Amino acid sequence: MTRIDFYHLKKQKLEDVLPKLLQKAYATGKRILLKTTADEAEKINALLWTYNDESFLPHGSKKDGFAEQQPIWITDGDDNANKADFLFLTCGVEYNDADLAKFERVFNIFDGNEETSLAQARMQWKKYKEAGFAIFYWQQSENGVWEQKA
Repeated sequence: MTRIDFYHLKKQKLEDVLPKLLQKAYATGKRILLKTTADEAEKINALLWTYNDESFLPHGSKKDGFAEQQPIWITDGDDNANKADFLFLTCGVEYNDADLAKFERVFNIFDGNEETSLAQARMQWKKYKEAGFAIFYWQQSENGVWEQKA
């Protein structure tokens, strides 16, 4: 059964959190699909090249090509061109609901400081819960540590 984790950003921005979450996911040996908006795809691609001088996450996007060879593929589409096991969703994007079950895990990262983003995450939570997915909710504490909430 697909596990869906919601990550509620409160204290940090996406660019601060995303590389760390991707590092942890990549360390499992699983392939990762990151779906975001078209505007954000190349920003995230550039971020992953520069976020840490001592670390590297192999990744690519449409601009780079060779999707099937990329352990982390960044896209704005519903394609799973790198045959990923994990799906990351950012910036309020959704993935084809019928295909969510093909992933082992889904990471839905949203900005809890924006009312639109928060409302959309609530709607997605309800929809996924009704569809029978195993759902978990993580929120940043006052000091930025992830805490699982009920």
